[in-house]
Amino acid sequence: MGAPPVLRQPTDKPPFTLAEIKKAIPPHCFERSLIKSSYYLLHDLFIVAALVYFATAAACGSACGPSGTSAATTPSRITSCSTTPWAWCCTPGCSSPYFSWKYSHRRHHSNRGSLERDENFVPQQKAALAWYAPYAPYIEGNAAGRLLLIAVRLILGWPLYLTFNSHGRAYPRWANHFDPYGPIFSDRERALVFVTDVSLLAVWFALFKLASAFGFWSVVRVYGGPLLVVNAWLVLIVYLHHTHQALPHYDSSEWDWLRGALATVDRDYGVLNYFFHHIADTHVLHHLFSAMPHYHAWRPPRRSDPSSATTTSSTPRPSPGPLARDQGVRYVESMEDGKGVFWYTNKF
Repeated sequence: MGAPPVLRQPTDKPPFTLAEIKKAIPPHCFERSLIKSSYYLLHDLFIVAALVYFATAAACGSACGPSGTSAATTPSRITSCSTTPWAWCCTPGCSSPYFSWKYSHRRHHSNRGSLERDENFVPQQKAALAWYAPYAPYIEGNAAGRLLLIAVRLILGWPLYLTFNSHGRAYPRWANHFDPYGPIFSDRERALVFVTDVSLLAVWFALFKLASAFGFWSVVRVYGGPLLVVNAWLVLIVYLHHTHQALPHYDSSEWDWLRGALATVDRDYGVLNYFFHHIADTHVLHHLFSAMPHYHAWRPPRRSDPSSATTTSSTPRPSPGPLARDQGVRYVESMEDGKGVFWYTNKF
């Protein structure tokens, strides 16, 4: 039996406005609290300290063991508390450029679903594919090849995006998250990009000093291994939220902000939703109201929210299992001549 047909998201203009959605959500869900945000940060830092302690203890008795996996969730939990005033202090510790990523991510939210202006996991059209793209199915046709491609994407995807804008928006010249004068940033943003670079250099210098004092492999076990897992987690989350055969993309003739924001997908990770601060199972809502605190995002009753038609029926909610399947979406093409709505396909 073949795979069931994909139920595509409607692409007509929604019968509701953003203001109507907001009106249906209890007002307290939009209230942000410095005390509550700080609590979640301290809560996560406590878990960080506990896991680092156990990781260090395990490292004394074995080469790496499970410490890389157990400690790896800690930096990701810090970055999910980016609404707190101390996010900039925490994010460089994960070797991530806070302000640079903040600016590009804000543009992603402003342009989600646009083939010309979205910032990450922007699909290519068939004419723009590399010469070797038609040979990819031969590699993915067996379990070993597909596993290798997934591993490369998860391990290298984040640093390649930051450094080479891999799978990012097409710019007229090399774009990355470390160059203050790069095309990603505006003139008023360049100063804080430079501050971000200085903070990253400080972190990397501290890691160098730790490696000099305690040994290179000690730092790799306690910091490097977990960091690779954090990077893989980040790529996994972002990829699965924005890549699905049911999600449309639009060119400039069809795109508008609301339809673009709705062109995302919630993913249910079960008990892990709590540890991810519900960024996964409320991602559509996150795109509609990015300023809503994560500790309120899961509270709006979907039955009274006009966006419920989007988060439950219009937008599918598959489990994280489709990573291997969604790896096969290769490019987008318009299914109707002259209409600027594009869908994923993998046919050559």
